[in-house]
Amino acid sequence: MTKKEFITKYKPFALETERKIGISHLFILAQAALESGWGERAPGNMFFGVKAKKDTPINKKQLIRTTEILGTPNEKSKFPEVISITKRTDGKYLYKVRDWFMKYDTPEECFTDHANFFFRNKRYVKALLVKSDPYKFAEEVAKAGYATAPNYAESLKKLIGEIEKVK
Repeated sequence: MTKKEFITKYKPFALETERKIGISHLFILAQAALESGWGERAPGNMFFGVKAKKDTPINKKQLIRTTEILGTPNEKSKFPEVISITKRTDGKYLYKVRDWFMKYDTPEECFTDHANFFFRNKRYVKALLVKSDPYKFAEEVAKAGYATAPNYAESLKKLIGEIEKVK
């Protein structure tokens, strides 16, 4: 799927989410593109990398390989399966693991749940104050710890710019 095809296919879901709760559709599309590799890695309609909780029903979660960047090599118990841990040049640790992520019946279900995720989690209160500005929202979501990648906000903002150019 090309970037334009991805935007065309998923923009209606992002616009509907923006209409319902006010988070910029540009941010939503950029995060979906980043987390799913423009739709290439979205098993179980999981576009946003939202992790499942312990009490998530088994039919709504899936075990997927992912990478995490953490501050210590002693975080093995956080994951169902640790594949490898490598020390990075910045002193942090790159974990290759398998972890539980959400699974959805449809893309629409995923987009709706993702939007509500920010309201369910108190750590995103500051981000929600700037939810209509995709660039500021990206910065605040990253500061609140959505992902462990150190350059998460910059990656999102770059994609927001790319998506803005596609008409």
